[in-house]
Amino acid sequence: MQMAYRVGDDLSENEYCHMDLSEQATERIIITLVVLAAVLLLRWLVVRVASRQVTDSIDHYRIRKSATYGSTLILFVSAGWIWSNAFGEVGTFLGLLTAGLAIALADVFLNAAGWIYIVSRHPFRAGDRIEIGEHSGDVVDIRVLRFTLMEIKNWVDADQPTGRLVHVPNRSLFSQAMANYTEAFDHIWHEVNVLITFESDRVLAEELVRSVLHNHHMSDEEMHTRSDFAAASKRYVIQPADFSPTVFLDVKDSGVQLTARLVIHPRERRQTNDRVWRDILEAFDAAPTVTLAYPTIRAIRD
Repeated sequence: MQMAYRVGDDLSENEYCHMDLSEQATERIIITLVVLAAVLLLRWLVVRVASRQVTDSIDHYRIRKSATYGSTLILFVSAGWIWSNAFGEVGTFLGLLTAGLAIALADVFLNAAGWIYIVSRHPFRAGDRIEIGEHSGDVVDIRVLRFTLMEIKNWVDADQPTGRLVHVPNRSLFSQAMANYTEAFDHIWHEVNVLITFESDRVLAEELVRSVLHNHHMSDEEMHTRSDFAAASKRYVIQPADFSPTVFLDVKDSGVQLTARLVIHPRERRQTNDRVWRDILEAFDAAPTVTLAYPTIRAIRD
């Protein structure tokens, strides 16, 4: 029930304090709501302008996320500044409460620490292709508690999407090894193993395979690869590498193995493998002295 006081009423000191605290709390609530509305409006305007001006989906995603993080930070700072004096008398209680929450919500805090690590050290960004633990995929979303992958591999026998989204807790970065396909050096080496019979003309086979690789090797791509690798060498201790297509020879139980090695983009691994194999098979069909090998058993009778 609201009580009205007239001039001359005999009020105790506690009643005056109660009136002051109530008025202060009401004022703080109103200011907090106004700040909340202003920050949300500002975020909406930023995202709306970005949706009209930015056409790239990854850039639009990063702007939207930055706007969300920025608005959240502004709200926390503003709320702390507005309510700081109100909580001055309950500091001990908040300290005990924080300690209890730290124990009960340890995983949540670890996930938040993982998010801080992601946004500060950038082990990966939205759009990167990574592998962590048993999961591989393209990073499609990063949040405070987890990040999301568009899964590749699994039952698909190639580096192509399965159609599933995998949500990975951010704390996994502290306990599992992570591989980034596209960080700094935006290429990977791919190998195609070609097994020919011992009776085949291996010199001709090697020339054919090498010719196929050169047909799929672009000079401008090589220059782009070298510049990426040079930039990555400034951040990591990476030994110089040969980016030219190469063919290595080895002997297996069923024949001579030619390993074709070339630099490709991570997301084109299956397509490149398909094109290389089609050209190799076509080249071998035109060479009667070269035959693909397979496991065989030979019986020799006296």
